[in-house]
Order: sequence, then structure tokens, then C-alpha cells
Amino acid sequence: MGKHTFTSVEEIKESVNKPLGTTDWVEISQEDVNAFADVTGDHQWIHVDVERAKQSNFGGTIVHGFMTLAFLPKFAGELYQFDMGSARLNYGLEKVRFLAQLPVGERIRGSAEFVSVAEQASGTRVHTKWTLERENGDRPVCVAESVTMIVA
Repeated sequence: MGKHTFTSVEEIKESVNKPLGTTDWVEISQEDVNAFADVTGDHQWIHVDVERAKQSNFGGTIVHGFMTLAFLPKFAGELYQFDMGSARLNYGLEKVRFLAQLPVGERIRGSAEFVSVAEQASGTRVHTKWTLERENGDRPVCVAESVTMIVA
């Protein structure tokens, strides 16, 4: 399935509750996790102390939950684009849950579908349901609903 390009609110509405596809796999390395920890100041040992984490119940370091969320713009760019309005803004998140750990060095990908579209004077809000899964995992790593504002 190729990348979807939307040029009108009507096209987006026609796609509500229909799968938009699945992204490519992305591997997250320890270097990536360390850089994220440096930027955010979250140096909890379970993310950055490889030796200590090997002795934990996880058997190794795990990716920050918020780091998994940070992949949403990349994944959205793989699946769809809005060629309309003057700008597209990250309006927020709804219903975020981290359902399973993501061991460092494993791969994740995302799948998405639009769940609602709301027009208002300042633009159009598009709610997208995301499921992020790890390769060979038995349940999603994260489920979330992102909200994009397409500015009029």
C-alpha cells in the first residue's frame, strides 16, 4: 500500500475507520536511546545502564515509552500527507498506553487509521489511532491517538 495523499477534508472523512497501512520497521539502538536520554534528561538505569539492566527482569535495557511516541511523525510521513491548509500542527495525544516493553535493539513499526475528523473555524482536527508493535512481540508496545490540526 502506497502513501496516501489527502487534498480535502472530504477525502479524509471518507478514510475514517479504514486502515492507512503499516510502516517500515525501525531498529532502535542503544546509541539512539542514550541520545534520547541526554536530550530529555531521563537517564533512568533501565534505559541506559546496560550491565545493570541485564540483571533486571527485562534482561537488558528498554526503550523509553516517550521515545516510542516520538516516532509518530516519522511513521505518519510514511503513511500519509495532507496537501491542504496553510500548516499542519501536532495538536496533542489522547488515550496513550504503553502495553509492553521494547527491548533496545529490537525493531518497531506502526499502523494507523483515522478515527474522527472535526471541522472548526481555525481548521480541521484529525484524530489518528496508532498501534506500535515490536517485531516478534505478542502485544502492542504502544497504542495512542494523535491529534493533528490542519490550519485553514
